[in-house]
Amino acid sequence: MQPCHFDESSALLQFKESFVINKSASIFPCIYPKVVSWKLERQSSCCSWAGVECDHDSGHVIGLDLSHSCLYGSINSSSSLFRLVHLRMLNLANNHFNYSQIPSRIGNLSSLTYLNLSNSFFSGQIPLEISQLSKLSSLDLSYNSYSPFKQLLELKRPNLESLVQNLTNLERLDLTMVDISSPLPNVLENMSSLTSLFLPCCGLFGKFPTEIFKLPNLQLLELSYNPDLIGYLPNFYWSSPLKYLSVFDTGFFGEIPTSIGILDSMEYLNLRYCNFSGLIPPSLGNLSKLTILDLSDNPFRGQLPSSFANLTQLTQLSLSFINLSSETFSWLNKQTKITHLNLRSNNLSGEIPPSFAKWTQLSTLELSSNQLTGPIPLWLMNLTKLTLS
Repeated sequence: MQPCHFDESSALLQFKESFVINKSASIFPCIYPKVVSWKLERQSSCCSWAGVECDHDSGHVIGLDLSHSCLYGSINSSSSLFRLVHLRMLNLANNHFNYSQIPSRIGNLSSLTYLNLSNSFFSGQIPLEISQLSKLSSLDLSYNSYSPFKQLLELKRPNLESLVQNLTNLERLDLTMVDISSPLPNVLENMSSLTSLFLPCCGLFGKFPTEIFKLPNLQLLELSYNPDLIGYLPNFYWSSPLKYLSVFDTGFFGEIPTSIGILDSMEYLNLRYCNFSGLIPPSLGNLSKLTILDLSDNPFRGQLPSSFANLTQLTQLSLSFINLSSETFSWLNKQTKITHLNLRSNNLSGEIPPSFAKWTQLSTLELSSNQLTGPIPLWLMNLTKLTLS
C-alpha cells in the first residue's frame, strides 16, 4: 500500500489543530477523540491514523470519519480540510462546530459519495455548493438544532429543489429538523435511486407529491411533525419495498386504501394525529412483518378487523382515541410479542382479560379513560409503566 501524501497528512494535522477536544462537545457521548493519536512520525503514515482511510494504490486520503470525536471549534472556508480533494467519504457527525456555517468550499470535494454533518451545531443557510456534489449517494444534515423545534440550519435560498436537482445518485437524504418552510418540490418524484427520505420537523406545507410513493427503491419515508403538509395515501397498485412510513402530526387525510395490504415489506407504520377517517381496512392484516403500528388520534369509525390477529410480530401498538369497543380484545389475545400497548380513551368495558398475563415482554400498558371494571390483576404490578386512570 502506498503511504499517504505529505501535503495531505499536513492538512489533516492543521485540521486537528483548529479544534479543542471537549468531551461535552456533542449531545451524544464522546466515544473517542480520534485526532489525539495523530502524529507525524518517520515510520508512520497518516493512512494508519484513527478515522483516516487511504486509497490502496494511490495513497490519497479518501475517507475521513471523525464522528463522535469530541471536536469543538469552527470550520470556515480556509480550513485545511478542503485540501483533501480526493475525499469520497466525510463524516463529522456528533461534534460541536460552534454554530459556524457549512463552508461553501464543501463543493470543491467533488469526489464525495457520502457526507454526514448531523448533530454538529452547524447553523445558517445550507450552501448551494453542496448541489455540485453530483456523486453523493448519502447526504445527512440532520439534527443541527437547539431543541426539537428550534432549527439551526435552513434551506431557503437556495431551496430544496435547487439543492437536490443535480444529486441524481442520492440514495439517502436526511434533512431532519432543517428549516425548509416550503412545499416539497416535484423533482423528488424523479429521484429513482432514493431508498430513504427523512424530512420530519422541516416546516413543510402545501400538497405532498403523491408520486413519491411510487419511487421504485424507496424503503423509508419519514414526514412527521409537518402539520401543514397535506396529503393522502394513494391506491397502491405497484410492488413497493416500503418498510417504514411515518406521517405522524401531518395534514394527511382520507381513508386508508384497501390496497395498503400490498405493502408486504412494511415493518413500521405511524399514522398518528392526522385526519384519517372511515373504516380501518382488513387488508392491514396482510402486513405480517409489522412490528410497530400507531393509528391513534384519527376519527375512524367501526371496529378493528379480525385480520389484525395476523400481525403476530407486533411489539408496539397504539390505538388511543379511535373509538374502539371491547371487541378489540378478541384478536389481541393472539399477540405474544407486545412490549408497549396504548388503548387510552376508547370505549373499552369489562375486565382486563387474564390472557394479557401471558405477555411476558409487556412493559408499558395504557388503558386510561375507558369503562373498565373489576379488580386490578396482580401481574400488572410487574410493568415498568401502567396507566389505568
